Amino acid sequence: MQHQHSASIEACLACLTACERCATADISEGMARCAQLCRDCADFCALCARLQARDSEFSSALCRQCAEVCDACATECEKHAQHHDHCRECAEACRRCAEACRM
Repeated sequence: MQHQHSASIEACLACLTACERCATADISEGMARCAQLCRDCADFCALCARLQARDSEFSSALCRQCAEVCDACATECEKHAQHHDHCRECAEACRRCAEACRM
């Protein structure tokens, strides 16, 4: 069963990493809303990956919610992506994760 989730788990972990990096940069740049969404998204991605790894009966429901959080984070990061590489990278990771979580 774990092979079934491996792509989604990898997408969640990549998104988690991108969100944490982005949030750290956002804080120093005074972008509070972006940092807040990145931190929320990172937490959802971490839990989603954990539940999928253990094939939890709740992983599907959490994955749907994770996709929504990823979409919200990506939308916010895309507002800053032209001027901040960390926001562009985060938005891209969030979009990939949202797609993987919907499969």
